[in-house]
Amino acid sequence: MLVRLRVKDLVLIEDLDLELGPGFHVLTGETGAGKSLVAAAVGLLLGWKAGSGAVRRGAREAEVEGLFDISDEPAVRERLRAAGLPSDDELVIRRVIPADGRQRAYVNGRLSSRAVLLSLAGDLASVASQREHHALLEPARQLALLDAYGDLEPELREMARLAARAAAARERWEALRAREQDRARRLDYLSFELREIEEIDPRPGELEELAREADRLRHREALLAAARGAADDLYEGEGSVFERLGARSRDLRSVARHDPSLEEDALRLEEAAELVAETARRLAGYGEGVEADPERLEEIEARRAALSDLLRKHGTDLEGLLARREEIAAEVADLSRYRESRERARREMDEARAEARDRAASLTAARKRAAAGLGRAVTAELRSLALGEARFSVRISSREGEPGPAGSDDVEFLVALNPGEGTHPLREAASGGELSRLMLAVRRALAGVGPVGTYVFDEVDAGIGGATAAAVGAKLAETARHHQVVAITHLPQIAGRAHVHHVVEKITRAGRTVTRVRRLSEEERVSEIARMLSGGASGEHSLAAARELLGAGRGKPKTREE
Repeated sequence: MLVRLRVKDLVLIEDLDLELGPGFHVLTGETGAGKSLVAAAVGLLLGWKAGSGAVRRGAREAEVEGLFDISDEPAVRERLRAAGLPSDDELVIRRVIPADGRQRAYVNGRLSSRAVLLSLAGDLASVASQREHHALLEPARQLALLDAYGDLEPELREMARLAARAAAARERWEALRAREQDRARRLDYLSFELREIEEIDPRPGELEELAREADRLRHREALLAAARGAADDLYEGEGSVFERLGARSRDLRSVARHDPSLEEDALRLEEAAELVAETARRLAGYGEGVEADPERLEEIEARRAALSDLLRKHGTDLEGLLARREEIAAEVADLSRYRESRERARREMDEARAEARDRAASLTAARKRAAAGLGRAVTAELRSLALGEARFSVRISSREGEPGPAGSDDVEFLVALNPGEGTHPLREAASGGELSRLMLAVRRALAGVGPVGTYVFDEVDAGIGGATAAAVGAKLAETARHHQVVAITHLPQIAGRAHVHHVVEKITRAGRTVTRVRRLSEEERVSEIARMLSGGASGEHSLAAARELLGAGRGKPKTREE
């Protein structure tokens, strides 16, 4: 439920702060006063697009902010949580429309997007404007309304998933079929490239290994000299480290009887001598592994050159080349198994298309059930809107071919307004007043199944009057027993039914025209209804009629507890 609406610098509205509650709210005022701006402001909160022309002349930006009570709207709170937004019993939406620049949207204080607003709109509020009346004639809108009535969102999500899967399978199949033309040429090229790599057969880390081996072969003499010199000093030469360590170990043992603690040091020197002897032996044999081998050095350099040429040709390093070999091998295998791959892709495509067609058929059956119910519900509503002979129905026709994300159905609303005149598409049969009542009847039918908390009706009374207007007012008041209703009207029969009455006025302030909205007191309301009845200045007769109309039509708003 919309609790508060704040509007700043939106077209003619300079600063508006409108408090709302449960029940039936009505906005009246002279033609051109800006009543529809209130409905447009609510629409902006629901994600409607706004042009820079929406900004009041001279202002930097327009701003619309709405506070919603969502304590009884679990679906809204769940959508907020799914979007990573704060979720409690209140929801604050703010739209900022700059005169030039990027528009911004905020949800509970967090920067958000129009897409998030649109996702919340279906559960928050519905704005039925003249634009919406004409949108009712569009097939896509009629399909959406039917699906909403039938609560078919889960089926639509599954339909969209299966249609996307079928489309992806078809793309894979067509890509394979298109590749058939150049498959042989591609296979030859890749096979040659693969053979070239496999002939050299690079190994991970091979370049570093070859570089180390080549460096060792080039410096063989220096390595051998250093190893031999170290072996002589450590073990083989006269007065070697090994001999000196052994002598000192024996000296310590000979005196250890005078101080046993030296026994441990003598043992350590013996261990050091063994380590020196082992190292000397390894150094003495070092030359066996570094033999002079000019041919091996040439072989290494040739191998390094071949690897470098291959890497340069492919424009990568050794790791990239090894990865490329795997990719080529996989593609060669795939191309070699082309027929198998093509048949597998065809089977997957046929299976996905069959599942999508089955789901579309199931969706069609669900829509037909919903269409029967919607036809009965709207027809029943039309009887109480001075269209007692009217009959409403929904025609569903299924297209041939592959189903799309919304299935295979085309939907058209039909109406028989007059006996003997036959049934006709809505776009051909309804006048402006009839279309307004049809929109109200559809909204009333949807109100019984949808979670929307607030309904805004802008000029729902277009083209009607008298008893019909009274019937429309009664329907709006009835809707307000379970939903918050805000109606913009110029008919006293509708205004008299409201629980709360606001007047929209256009005034001049500091040489500028501004629109303001006031909540009327009881006496002010009588005067406003009298003005609407008389079409101008109110006299005693019109005031008396206004009091009578208010006394007969007004009710008490239904609270949440009731």
